[in-house]
Amino acid sequence: MDKSILEQINSPVDLKGLNLKEMVRLSEELRRFIIDIIAIKEGHLGASLGVIELTIALHYVFNTPDDLLVWDVGHQAYGHKILTGRRDEFNSNRQLGGLSGFPSRKESPYDTFGVGHSSTAISAALGMALASTQDGHITRQHIAVVGDASIASGMAFEALNHAGVSKTNLLIVLNDNAIGIDPSVGAFKEYLTRKKEADAQTPQDNLFRALNFHYSGPVDGHDLSKLIEALTQLKSVSGPKVLHVVTTKGKGLKQAEQDQVVYHAPGQFDPKTGERIPGTDKPVPPKYQDVFGHTLVSLARENQNIFGITPAMPTGSSLRYMMDTFPERAIDVGIAEQHAVTLAAGLATQGKIVFCAIYATFFQRAYDQVIHDVCLQNLPVIFCLDRAGIVGEDGATHHGVFDMASLRPIPNLIIFAPRDARALRNIMYTAQRGLSHPIAIRYPRGRGKILEWETPMQSIDLGTAELLHTGSTVAVLSLGTIADSVSIALGMLENQQEVTHVDMRFLKPLDEALLHQICQTHKAIITVEDGMLKGGLASAIAEFIAAHRYSTRLISHGIRDIFIPHGKPSELYDLCHLTPEAISSSIQSALNE
Repeated sequence: MDKSILEQINSPVDLKGLNLKEMVRLSEELRRFIIDIIAIKEGHLGASLGVIELTIALHYVFNTPDDLLVWDVGHQAYGHKILTGRRDEFNSNRQLGGLSGFPSRKESPYDTFGVGHSSTAISAALGMALASTQDGHITRQHIAVVGDASIASGMAFEALNHAGVSKTNLLIVLNDNAIGIDPSVGAFKEYLTRKKEADAQTPQDNLFRALNFHYSGPVDGHDLSKLIEALTQLKSVSGPKVLHVVTTKGKGLKQAEQDQVVYHAPGQFDPKTGERIPGTDKPVPPKYQDVFGHTLVSLARENQNIFGITPAMPTGSSLRYMMDTFPERAIDVGIAEQHAVTLAAGLATQGKIVFCAIYATFFQRAYDQVIHDVCLQNLPVIFCLDRAGIVGEDGATHHGVFDMASLRPIPNLIIFAPRDARALRNIMYTAQRGLSHPIAIRYPRGRGKILEWETPMQSIDLGTAELLHTGSTVAVLSLGTIADSVSIALGMLENQQEVTHVDMRFLKPLDEALLHQICQTHKAIITVEDGMLKGGLASAIAEFIAAHRYSTRLISHGIRDIFIPHGKPSELYDLCHLTPEAISSSIQSALNE
């Protein structure tokens, strides 16, 4: 039996000898290859299916990796990885020790820039183009493939503003599929819609031309012939240019085209039918995101001043429930974390109670706004940091492990980590009752442990910890849902009566009264957190011990000075010595000493 065309493609050089008919067949084989593997191994699906023809055309027309290709956002790049020598490794995608789910500079010379977060490609490609100009590489091409609504981010606009006055050999391929993870929003999305509906030859206002870009399109992003023709023509155009390409996210899999939100990352599904594999019918605890979403709706029913904000993640953060119930008070601002934070600050100045829900890893993008626009003015914005801690297969760009260490030094900011779903509800209830400071509430990806979580909400006294187990010799201080692992660890010990377990709840302010008591009565303290040790709970307790001149020994479990790779959460907790076994061993060692 003849080899498939895909089996014969070991690098983009092998594309050069294909004719159009063969490339069309290759696009079908590449789609099927991705579908068959992601159906079992899971990962991002729709974005890569939407750019199969574009990926082939780019590598066919340009001389990669000498011509520099940057993907934005990186989950578009599965086809790129497969065509650039990683076909046989692709089934290791997002697994510990395997391929990254995003382009990675250490993985391949074809991955010119790491792009786990959005809206960075134009800036990076412009930097590369400026370097090439300086170095005399005047024929080198620099291509930024901008998709999944990331063109509407503030950083992308900043880069467009700069690139438009440069003389660089920069091509922006605008992959216009009208959706990020959720459908795109905003005036720029509406502008692109008008562009698609208008005749490309009809003179009209054009934002890109106004910014000094040579604009081409719109072009059908699933027509290889038109794509190759357009890209070939643009190679000879000097200066910055934009090719507007229209694609369908999930192209080639009916369910992925029809339900683009779910099939962005659908989990396991039947590769033949496309139907998702159902989970168990047994009752399961809710996701923390859904606890947040349903609780917010309950609170908003009673309080007309409550608003919800999310940057492009209404489904992922479960703000969708409020958007469906109170659409006038629930706002999706698009991929714009900085704007989300300062918008929340503006609402807060007018007496509104704002729950600003942002993934912990993306919250980093708005650090300046958190400091200057919220905390400096002591505005009581309620930040809900979703997917805090170790998140798993998305890897280093998506772990929410820097939030506590980066936020703790900021004056006026309260930091809280709920142990379970009830604690999350209670702190949300407490926060909307009239805090005098901003608060960051961090909670993990995934499900909790409690089935009966919709209990009556109660206020929490600020800066108070909760004593879970009383002992005499060693005190374990945990923060957040990692308390479950500590409880399991205690169950492994024969001498539990010697161990105290405290759920600290608040990283800031600390429960200093309880800490004084512990330091005066216990020989050792063990801190356990799913964030960076430097700057987090371990640092806070070390500072307390030093400030009050206690001699209590301190042992810390958390994330050392590393970027955590991708892998299953259980594997990564083991890597970080955060399993119950590791904690139990540490407690026993402290007791033995």
